[in-house]
Amino acid sequence: MKYKEESKIEKGDLDLIEGEFVNIKQSTVRAVEGGHIELQQVGALSIDGERVEVTQGAAAILRGHDINMNQSISAISAADNLSVNFSLSPVSISREQTTANNSAIGVMAARNIKSENTTAFLVLTNKIEGDVTTVLDWKSALALGAVFGGIWGFLSLLFRRK
Repeated sequence: MKYKEESKIEKGDLDLIEGEFVNIKQSTVRAVEGGHIELQQVGALSIDGERVEVTQGAAAILRGHDINMNQSISAISAADNLSVNFSLSPVSISREQTTANNSAIGVMAARNIKSENTTAFLVLTNKIEGDVTTVLDWKSALALGAVFGGIWGFLSLLFRRK
């Protein structure tokens, strides 16, 4: 299915949706592209838009200029400005700012991060405001990389073929 201009869809199994304003509820979609995208209880493989708002949804790849996730899951989230509220994102990358509240994020990379009660595995940023609990800081990530590199080098020497 392919739509233009404004699309409002509820309870469907869709393939490709395109439009300037897209509003989808309780559906599954392979790909969504558009200007302003609002999704509620939607499972999608790929979402790409200027302004994306996802509420209680799941997406594999989420891209856009301004993204707002609320009670959602996204495998990879990439945006200029990203807001993650009560959500899970294993990889979260933003050019400017990430705002995370009560969320779990694997790798969070942004120029500026504002956070409240968020847990992350690794955080890469210039400036953090608020409370972020990290598993790895830059020192422990460097040490972990050195250990794995040493083990990899040692095993490659052991199993070298002549």
